[in-house]
Amino acid sequence: MKKKVLITGSNGLLGQKLIDLYLTKTDKIVIGSGVGLCRHPQKDNFQYIELDITNEAQVNFKLNEIAPDTIINTAAMTNVDACESDHEGCDKLNVNAVQYLVNASNAIGAHLIHISTDFIFDGTHGPLSENEIPKPLSYYGWSKYKGELEVTDKCKCYSILRTVLVYGVVSDMSRSNIVLWAKGALEKQQPMKVVNDQFRTPTLAEDLAMGCFLAESKFARGIFNISGKDFMGIDELVYRVADFFGYDKSCVATTSSDVLNQAAKRPPITGFIIDKAREELGYEPHSFEEGLTVLKSQLPKI
Repeated sequence: MKKKVLITGSNGLLGQKLIDLYLTKTDKIVIGSGVGLCRHPQKDNFQYIELDITNEAQVNFKLNEIAPDTIINTAAMTNVDACESDHEGCDKLNVNAVQYLVNASNAIGAHLIHISTDFIFDGTHGPLSENEIPKPLSYYGWSKYKGELEVTDKCKCYSILRTVLVYGVVSDMSRSNIVLWAKGALEKQQPMKVVNDQFRTPTLAEDLAMGCFLAESKFARGIFNISGKDFMGIDELVYRVADFFGYDKSCVATTSSDVLNQAAKRPPITGFIIDKAREELGYEPHSFEEGLTVLKSQLPKI
């Protein structure tokens, strides 16, 4: 029998990239799920179910009915500042829903692949290995760390994939990301304030999807860093976007994080060391400019 792979949050950026990957790379049965109607342009080529993972009864019923071999949980509340003001909503999706997926995975014997974040760290140094001790600065970071603990403490078969600053484009975007924001502002020459004291390894959505695919196909167990390989400041990221697309950088002004006065604290330095994923999964991400080339090829032609 063909293996079944259920993707939660399949209407999001990563979820749609996973659907694309599974439709082209394998003959496994891929099942997308989310709240509301399917937004993927190839919706007729795969199964989609409406599933609210914050509803425990619904999770138990649907997962028992479908009996997937693997569940890839891409769903999360990722608006860092919104999490700071909506603790209940943040916990429902980033902690409670993870608990429901863990329990259901255990009950049906499924492999759970859960996506986590660099924001579980305090950002005093980087890039970071999988062995770094989490110390979140924001409510979002704490919620994602608590979600991780639900998995590591209770799940019988799991992979946790931590990632950083995911960017990319799909035909029906629910929200933007830093590269699309930077490109849009640079194109219009809008004045931009960009932080010069935060450092990351930005991740192409296709690369993160491939990391999930590799973890699933190799039945990987444990925690893996899945990110880009280029370590850079946020200001450098914006300048590199400008250089790639040929935009004038004079509209960009740099500033410290404190001046922006955002609701949630961001870790100053993160980024990931990806040696474990390279060695155990065969993961090899694009360079940042290669990622921009992929993104450019997918932008609507005007």
